[in-house]
Amino acid sequence: MSDTNGTPATPAGSSGPRPEPLRFFGTTWVDHDHGYALRRIGVAVGSLAAAAAACLVLRFAYEGIALAGSGSFVTVLVVVMFAVCSALAFRHTWDGFTKRPDPDRQASLRGLLTIGFVGSLLAYFFRSLMEAPGEKLHRQEYETARKRHESRTTRRTGNPSKRKRRT
Repeated sequence: MSDTNGTPATPAGSSGPRPEPLRFFGTTWVDHDHGYALRRIGVAVGSLAAAAAACLVLRFAYEGIALAGSGSFVTVLVVVMFAVCSALAFRHTWDGFTKRPDPDRQASLRGLLTIGFVGSLLAYFFRSLMEAPGEKLHRQEYETARKRHESRTTRRTGNPSKRKRRT
C-alpha cells in the first residue's frame, strides 16, 4: 500500500487506467477491501454528527436573532433561507454523486452551498448508507476506461514477426 487511504502502490511499468481515489476511501471502493465497511460506517457517523452539531449552532443563531428583538419577519426570513439553501445544497450534493458537476455552476453556487451546509452533510450521510459517496460515478468511469484500454491493447497485440511488411 502506498498510503493510509488504501491506495495500491503503482507497480513499475504498469499501464492502463488507475482508479480515482475517493475522499476518506482512497481506492478501497474498487474491491471493497482494506476496511471499506468500517470507513463507510465512520463517514456515516461523522457526517451525521457534523450535521447535528451544525443544527445546534444554527439553533444558537436563531436564539440570538430572537433575543435581538429584530422581529418575527426577520426570524422567519432567516429560517426559510437556511431551509431553502439546505434543500438546494442537499439536491446539488446528491446529484454530484452520480454525475460530474459543472465547474462554472459549482462556482456560482458556492455561497448557497455554504449557507446550506447542513443539507450537504445530510446528503453525504444518506449516500454513505448505500455506498461510498461518489462510488457509482467513479466505478462507471473506471469501468469505461478499463474497457477502452482493453480494446486498444487487443488491437495492438499479435506477433509482429508474422505481419506483412510494406515495401
